[in-house]
Amino acid sequence: MYTRRKRTLHGRALALVIAAAALLLLLLTILLIRSAVRTVPEQDVQDDGKYIYYAGGQLPVNEDVPVNQYDAQAFSPAENGAITYTGGYAAYGIDVSSHQREIDWAAVAADGIDFAMIRVGYRGFTEGGLFMDEYFSANISGAAAHGVDIGVYFFSQAITPEEARQEADYVLEAVSGCDIRYPIVYDWEYMHDSSARTEGIPAETITQCALAFCQRIQEAGYVPAVYFNNDVGYLTYDIGRISAYDLWLAEYDAQPDFYYNFQIWQYTDGGTVAGIETSVDLNIAFKKFS
Repeated sequence: MYTRRKRTLHGRALALVIAAAALLLLLLTILLIRSAVRTVPEQDVQDDGKYIYYAGGQLPVNEDVPVNQYDAQAFSPAENGAITYTGGYAAYGIDVSSHQREIDWAAVAADGIDFAMIRVGYRGFTEGGLFMDEYFSANISGAAAHGVDIGVYFFSQAITPEEARQEADYVLEAVSGCDIRYPIVYDWEYMHDSSARTEGIPAETITQCALAFCQRIQEAGYVPAVYFNNDVGYLTYDIGRISAYDLWLAEYDAQPDFYYNFQIWQYTDGGTVAGIETSVDLNIAFKKFS
């Protein structure tokens, strides 16, 4: 009994070794096959003007939307994390909120900043209330007093077009009487939090909200715009519809490779500007808004 059992155990062990070796061989084969197949890198690539390859997916090009024609060779690194552009018109700006706390706007203006995108407020991502940025008034009066052109944005968590129009009305009341020369921007972002009221909202609804906000802003006589990063620009918004308005792209790189055209580029959140104690977002505007 003991000998037969021992042989049986040896046989089972041998079978397990053979099975493991077969599995290892299979895995190595798969890896070799994958390495031989051309894969699309995790970045934006244009292919004959027909498809955009992004995040491993293939997206058809919308031929009705103007494309990015900025000269990649005209972007150059400068001091303090800044980038300059010599391929055409360029104005240099920042975007600020309560995160930057108190700002010395005289120093900001002296540091070569042409414009500032100032947060008016935000919608809470859980309870959905509307809140004013506690530094909005100080920022808008400080920028205006020192000759820095002003645009504003609202951080949205709207889940219906009606909520987006409510946010637009909130912004319009806040900027009444202010000299707004740059766009009033709709900034909707995913929170990636299960408690977010926007969790699971359809992409079509997000597009409708942006359009509702922009239409209300335009009707009031201001220039509306939509802010987004590559993920939201490619995978969420209907670019053919929101491109009716100016676009503000957030892409942190040495030069922007977003396929479609945009008017403002936010290229870092780690910039350094005189008069601001914290790091700050830096932007280039390629359109002469003022």
